[in-house]
Amino acid sequence: MRVGALEARRWAGLVFAAGPGDGIGLRLVFTTPSGDRRELEDWYWMVSRVGPHAPDGSYARMEFDLAAEPSPDSRPAEGTLILEWSRREDAVALRAVARAPGRVELVGDRPWGWKTTWEEASDGWRAAPGGLEMAAAFAPRAGDRVATVVAWESKGAPAGSATALARAQRLLPGLDRWIDDAHRDWDRRRPRGSGAGEGLVEAVADHLMWNILLQPETGRLYAPAGRRWIFPKPGDSGREKDARDNDAPEEGPGPDDWTVFGWDSFFNALALATASGRLAWDVLLAGLESRYPNGNVPNWRSRLGGTPDRSQPPIGSFAALKLFLACPDTDALAAAWPGLRAWNHWWVADKGGRPRREGLTPGLFAWGSDTALVPERAQLPEWEVAADGHQRAAWESGQDDLPLWEEAEWDPEREVLAMSAVDLCSYRALDLECLARIARILGDEPEADRLDAERRRLVATMNRVLWSEAAGLYLDELPGGHSPRVAASNFLPLIAGVPSAGRARRMVPALRDPARFRGEWMLPTISRDDPAFEDQQYWRGSIWPPMNYLVLQGLRRYGFDELASELAWKGAHMFLADLRRTGFCRENFDACTGRGRGHRFQSWGPLFALGAIEESVDACPWRGR
Repeated sequence: MRVGALEARRWAGLVFAAGPGDGIGLRLVFTTPSGDRRELEDWYWMVSRVGPHAPDGSYARMEFDLAAEPSPDSRPAEGTLILEWSRREDAVALRAVARAPGRVELVGDRPWGWKTTWEEASDGWRAAPGGLEMAAAFAPRAGDRVATVVAWESKGAPAGSATALARAQRLLPGLDRWIDDAHRDWDRRRPRGSGAGEGLVEAVADHLMWNILLQPETGRLYAPAGRRWIFPKPGDSGREKDARDNDAPEEGPGPDDWTVFGWDSFFNALALATASGRLAWDVLLAGLESRYPNGNVPNWRSRLGGTPDRSQPPIGSFAALKLFLACPDTDALAAAWPGLRAWNHWWVADKGGRPRREGLTPGLFAWGSDTALVPERAQLPEWEVAADGHQRAAWESGQDDLPLWEEAEWDPEREVLAMSAVDLCSYRALDLECLARIARILGDEPEADRLDAERRRLVATMNRVLWSEAAGLYLDELPGGHSPRVAASNFLPLIAGVPSAGRARRMVPALRDPARFRGEWMLPTISRDDPAFEDQQYWRGSIWPPMNYLVLQGLRRYGFDELASELAWKGAHMFLADLRRTGFCRENFDACTGRGRGHRFQSWGPLFALGAIEESVDACPWRGR
């Protein structure tokens, strides 16, 4: 039985998943004195504190501000509704207490329209998902509190054994002590940061654990980009057009069953390794399982929709190698290998006689979109209906509106941006290097040698074509020469081991220059002297967790430890200050104010914390440990 807040809208409730496609749910509803109901996604706008949340489900807690309005303007401040639950093998205790006027109810329902239903009786609720007998026993009802024990057992239990309902009723009187003891036990044994790192380890575990969801038709766990990043069912106009950018409320028809994002999944796996190695591998493999038959791990994919035309930055092998060094599991690594190899090949598969994403110079790479594979209009979310090839290629980069893409025209014949992109070339070199390492771990020396040779050719071409001696940086190749614009992603050759030690030293002054990238809050996505920096909108100047994390890895690889430490701790302190001020785990940050922006609870937000945690404890691919 999988138990947790495993359906995206269920911020205040639980799913009991007995098996693929089968299970049952519980959720809280709060009615204000004026008669307004708060349920499902309303709770998103009312969250005041996330966690603690033990990875083993032994204790979990959420706090909500009942005075907060369910709208983007809400600013939850107090924890006036406390929801807690705790699992012991085949039983779960749940308690919710309101500290404000109104009525709390526990509603039994069917997540994802599953077939099992609760049957009410005078002594509790009964259900029969799969081959189980399941029952919920309730404490005496009160307007400001609900409490229940849910228990289950096999229908084939030996004769004379207690029924699920009898066990639930027997456990119910001890519910408060059960939950309180579980809270104290997890508080005692949970991993913690101390000193400058106080709160970092806890923030990673709590926020990511509350982002773990279920793919209902398979029973697989995964980590979405966030609980509000489950896209509408194809053909529905379930979100406002700009909801991806400004966290607008959902309207109209409901969401698809799940939505997996390409590179988000791999970053989430790395962060989850601080809480649970097993869950980290599950999330990484779920990301790889989103791929299409041609090997493409897409920009995003849901049960009913997706982006077969485009991918996202290929960091899967880097995440798999780093995860293996931190949480060794040869079987999991071997399970990831076919998907990683298929994705690696997808980028260079033949398309009209040339590699799929070939850049201006043969052997280099550009972002693109395979127009023939774009789904029909009725299958697209509203914001993608009018998107052209240039925009879809920008989405493939993961840096959706990065100003660098303005410098490149769309090539309609080859269906790529007319450029050779430093970031994609760097990702490709990193992918080849990590795959070669994985091949050797798995005992495939010939494949490792082939991958190493391909990487050497790519690195040589990058150093010949993309290096600018005048700028002391790797710059995008455009038809007229090097691009004049510099982004944080121009430092990605460091993580891929592309520059010589001398060239790496030439690159670092730009990061140390306050007129360009250094500052109280860093690393901005575009240089501070770029005209687009003042926008501070999305990838136009804001600070993003994944880019900070990747550049940080590159600095460490080349031994720029002082600058790496500065970047790590500035990011961590910015993240923690905003978290303590708002309770949110933000999508990105304003590079002028250090304030959080975008979605309130983004799964990769804790990368800022992870970067600082790795100052002390790290599984470093470049140093063999």
